[in-house]
Amino acid sequence: MKIAPAALAVCMTAWPALLTAQALDPALLLKQPTNAWPTYNGDYSGRRFSTLDQINQANIKNLNLAWIYHAVPGETPGAKVGGEGEPTKPGESAGNPFGVSIKATPLMVNGVLYLTTPDNTWAVDARTGAELWHYFWRTRGGIHIGNRGVGMYGNWLYFETPDNYVVSLDAKTGKERWHKEIADVKQEYFSTSSPIVVGNHVIVGTGGDSLDVPGFLESLDPETGDMQWKWWSEPLKKGDPGSESWPDENSMRHGGGMTWIPGTYDPELKLYYVGTGNPNPVMAGQSRHGDDLYTCSIVALDIDTGKLKWYFQTSPHDTHDWDAAQTPVLLDGVIDGKPRKLLAQANRNGYFFLLDRETGKNLVSYPFLETMNWSKGVDATGRPIPNIAKEPQVSGVLVSPPSGGATNWPPPSFDPETGLFYVGTSASYSVFYLTDTDPHPEGYGAAERASGGLGNTLRAIDYKTGKTVWRHDLPGGGTAGLLTTAGHLLFAGDGSQHLVAFDPSNGKILWHAGLGSNVANGPETYMLDGKQYLVVGAGDNLYAFTLAQ
Repeated sequence: MKIAPAALAVCMTAWPALLTAQALDPALLLKQPTNAWPTYNGDYSGRRFSTLDQINQANIKNLNLAWIYHAVPGETPGAKVGGEGEPTKPGESAGNPFGVSIKATPLMVNGVLYLTTPDNTWAVDARTGAELWHYFWRTRGGIHIGNRGVGMYGNWLYFETPDNYVVSLDAKTGKERWHKEIADVKQEYFSTSSPIVVGNHVIVGTGGDSLDVPGFLESLDPETGDMQWKWWSEPLKKGDPGSESWPDENSMRHGGGMTWIPGTYDPELKLYYVGTGNPNPVMAGQSRHGDDLYTCSIVALDIDTGKLKWYFQTSPHDTHDWDAAQTPVLLDGVIDGKPRKLLAQANRNGYFFLLDRETGKNLVSYPFLETMNWSKGVDATGRPIPNIAKEPQVSGVLVSPPSGGATNWPPPSFDPETGLFYVGTSASYSVFYLTDTDPHPEGYGAAERASGGLGNTLRAIDYKTGKTVWRHDLPGGGTAGLLTTAGHLLFAGDGSQHLVAFDPSNGKILWHAGLGSNVANGPETYMLDGKQYLVVGAGDNLYAFTLAQ
């Protein structure tokens, strides 16, 4: 299917709200998504799998465009305005050289979609695409590379701004309730994550590694925004657990480990799982000898206290910008004849990891990227063993994957019906040059030059072994986030401005639609009035598809 150019120009303007937002039933967060998409990944597991099957392999050829919503940022007429920066014009987003791109996964609750881009939140009728309200934040700065969406508690919404505020809105009206600063934009923190609501906790994180600052995760009170607990991704002082992996207190307190992307949650274990970012300085590691815990790690935190229960470090002493901020997917399976609670992650460094999510014990560490050349294998605990010859050098060294990673932040999907883990990957090389040989380097301390590769691939991985079962090579850019459904469908952007439906068992293409822009985050699906919708953002448009009547 190809959307006509005229359809791309459709802009659903504000009109009287036909729908009144209602409170989110917290029970929806504990179920697989059907008539709602109430949190970033649809549910707490991170699987991005829907049990809906009205749209399926037999009728996918009849999938047609239902509506388009065109997102116009800035101080548009009628927009509710907050923030502490300077006014902007309609269509502008202050400090955003990247243009408007929908990198969020919209929430859908009670017939309303809640959508974000940096500094903007909208409510949109999920049946028609009509705008219900728009909120604009006057920013003080921060890097505007993307916003992943909102969290919801009852009738209240929460989103993060590039200048590091958490803003709470009334979901019915878009009116601001309060805003709280979580980091100082002058220290070059900036925030991209979607808040995750668990019980009475609003979990927020932040990004930014332009300066050597420490990463953290916070839990906020949903009513007031007051901090309940804070977890730092490095030890605070000598003698703290993990401090032995840093040379001194100065290095650990400037050590990075940003919490860029939302995590996942096990309500039985009451553990929140999140991946942490790379250490700082980013590519020059001479001032931080050691493993640099808890950077480049998957961590499990007690949801009520923020205390660390376990960790698994995916890239010890990283010097290539391979953060572990990829979705930690929760699944249940049988390993060695025993049922296990599991956590799977396709990591930016090129390894697929399978962990016991109760204990953090490694079960599988397997390279999914054929070109990967930085590791000598894995140790007895399943951690990769870095080859120091592949650290950045003054003369340059060829490394795969590059800093962009074998995969990155766009979310994967796990289909319990096929038992396969799906992820978009990139097989490429870069030459890493050490540009700052000072014992205490500043900034990145190194430079990188792309040197080609084998292109981009959609992979289906056997979670029990980490081995690729099938692959579909893509001629354009890399895949975006993924969605699988009980209709035996796997949806992905192909990097060539198409939304594509694949057969999840073998990777065969079943359907595609040209969108005019690349998909960024993953598609989602929901059922309203007996009709299944497929919704995806591409560029500055949100597209909804349904079956032809």
